Amino acid sequence: MGRDVVELLDALHLGRVHFLGLSLGGFVGQWLGIYAPQRLEKLILANTSSYLGPSPQWDARIRQLQSSPDMVAVAQGFLESWFSVEFIKTQPETVEIFRAMLLTTPPHGLAGSFAAVRDTDLRRTAPLINLPVLIIAGQYDTVTALSHSEALAALLPQAQLKVFPVVHLSNIERPSEFMQWVREFLR
Repeated sequence: MGRDVVELLDALHLGRVHFLGLSLGGFVGQWLGIYAPQRLEKLILANTSSYLGPSPQWDARIRQLQSSPDMVAVAQGFLESWFSVEFIKTQPETVEIFRAMLLTTPPHGLAGSFAAVRDTDLRRTAPLINLPVLIIAGQYDTVTALSHSEALAALLPQAQLKVFPVVHLSNIERPSEFMQWVREFLR
């Protein structure tokens, strides 16, 4: 996926850019910081990790998607791990947009994403990222726990960590504050 980003930058004739990756996009951002740092000015990693193993949990999820994909149950599981109970209750229109997106996600595409997460372990190479990095974490994130963001921040020489009192999609639960931190970091 990181190579795809580099190819896209080339196709758009973009040299160096700021990159913001959330969740799986944060894995991509880390890869770029390690293997294509010359293409980045600053890096923002939101609600992500350098490793989300162990492999058997991802293998089980992939098998389940291949055998009997109940996308209604899958969507509900994602929503409950992406948003706080309060957000789900008070922002049903926003939650429904995400539910609709999840319900139209092909099971094989989701399985491919699970495989990418399963196969990614950047813990040993992440310290090679030597550029300014903003790490945004959710205090109550059950997908990429706060401890993952704290560990990542400790590995990166130019990292700063910001924590929101949210679950996984900090940019959706707190869009104004999220953008404020991003703008301040990019200035």
